[in-house]
Amino acid sequence: MEWLTTTDHKKIGTMYLVSAFVFFIVGGLMALMMRAELARPGLQIMSNEQFNQAFTMHGSIMLLMFAMPLFTGFANWIMPLQIGAPDVAFPRLNMLAFWLFLFGSSIAAFGFLTPDGAADFGWFLYAPLSDAVHSPGLGADLWIMGVALSGFGSILGAVNFITTIVCMRAPGMTMFRMPIFVWNVLLTALLVLIVFPVLAAALFALECDRKFGSHIFDAANGGALLWQHLFWFFGHPEVYILALPFFGIVSEVIPVFSRKPMFGYMGLIAATVAIAGLSVTVWAHHMYVTGGVLLPFFSFMTFLIAVPTGVKFFNWIGTMWKGSLSFETPMLWTVGFLITFVFGGLTGVILASPPMDFHLSDSYFVVAHFHYTVFGTVVYAMFAGFHFWWPKFTGKMLDERLGKITFWTLTVGFHLTFLVQHWLGVEGMPRRYADYLAADGFTALNTLSTIGAFLLGLSILPFFYNVWKTAKYGKPVETDDPWGYGRSLEWATSCPPPRHNFARLPLIRSESPAFDLHHPEIAELEAAAR
Repeated sequence: MEWLTTTDHKKIGTMYLVSAFVFFIVGGLMALMMRAELARPGLQIMSNEQFNQAFTMHGSIMLLMFAMPLFTGFANWIMPLQIGAPDVAFPRLNMLAFWLFLFGSSIAAFGFLTPDGAADFGWFLYAPLSDAVHSPGLGADLWIMGVALSGFGSILGAVNFITTIVCMRAPGMTMFRMPIFVWNVLLTALLVLIVFPVLAAALFALECDRKFGSHIFDAANGGALLWQHLFWFFGHPEVYILALPFFGIVSEVIPVFSRKPMFGYMGLIAATVAIAGLSVTVWAHHMYVTGGVLLPFFSFMTFLIAVPTGVKFFNWIGTMWKGSLSFETPMLWTVGFLITFVFGGLTGVILASPPMDFHLSDSYFVVAHFHYTVFGTVVYAMFAGFHFWWPKFTGKMLDERLGKITFWTLTVGFHLTFLVQHWLGVEGMPRRYADYLAADGFTALNTLSTIGAFLLGLSILPFFYNVWKTAKYGKPVETDDPWGYGRSLEWATSCPPPRHNFARLPLIRSESPAFDLHHPEIAELEAAAR
């Protein structure tokens, strides 16, 4: 009962992380069902209709019910600690936001319990496919209203995060002494406030079409294109809402295992602000093939967004350059993120070019690009964050050997699954098809992709064993900073922290207060150099 009614940001963060991971497993099982279906030509285990439901709910779960609450979980747990706050600004609102997310997401997923099954129109809900004529099932209505409810939780959470960061920083914690992760949470929350109301309005309008015959998204009135504009104005910033917090996690891990402060701290913040700003100017690159958008503008803006992303990589590599590197599990996951995200970024630049996009749109090339960027960011940085902050969450260190086994099996499985999908896309295999002909020549690469997917699925098992083993046999952490070189404020309190986070706050004189506290002699040298 204590957990059901808690307003402690740490417990709410834990509930977000656990709920998100449960959805991750459910979405992953759907992905494995799809890959099993596509391993060979012919229908094996699912009908066309079931396949449509599987890819719709896989995408919806992974983006809106796994990645979004995962960000909120990390932000809830770590952000108040990093700014020296005793809790978030609105603890009860925080609790409400969690329950809205959980009930909304559950309502959307419960479509599987209805006679006609879950929503089957793809996670974009393109009109007129999503109207009452073409998708009459109750599962579609549950999806629309469930996601709208969950979206309200995201909006309330964003208000809470912004207020906490602006109003509740500890004495001495100026804006430009905040950790990069906190900056990323702030900018992500601002993006949520900009785009989630647009999604909510569009979803309610769509439900009015379905139930009251309001004809807002009728194709004859240009409604199909209107839906795409509304949806992608949410949908593209959404992928940056997912990416930015995980960029923040990576930015916390790299300096600790490079034994150096972040290289180009101000430049990194400027790049993050630029990415957040540009992310709301590129939505129509999803609509090149409609013929209804200004190609030069959206192409140029999409190319432009690669520049601040490149600056971030420059900062991360600059931090590692000539550092005293050690490759403990969090750093290993971070390097995996850097490599995977570079691949995704390069294919993004290819797709930003309209002539290339005309050829590759709605093919498996887009599926591969999307998974390299989103999986490469969210899942790799998630495991980096879990291994990095697990002692802060639980007071115990995760097993290094099991962490490295998880990393290598997941990495091999992931690249085997998705690297070959680029070639499938170039050869012309469309996304969202449940079947293909042997004569198409897609069989060998699809079989390879499916083998990779099952290896990827198996790679999660060592992580589960790791969590169980650590909980049962792990030794409690004795120090505030088990890594020895933690820089931000969460490493200046016990593992796990007390109810209101700090017994006493250290002086905050730089962007590395915990490091200054534990290594005063180096802090003096750094202060003199400044």
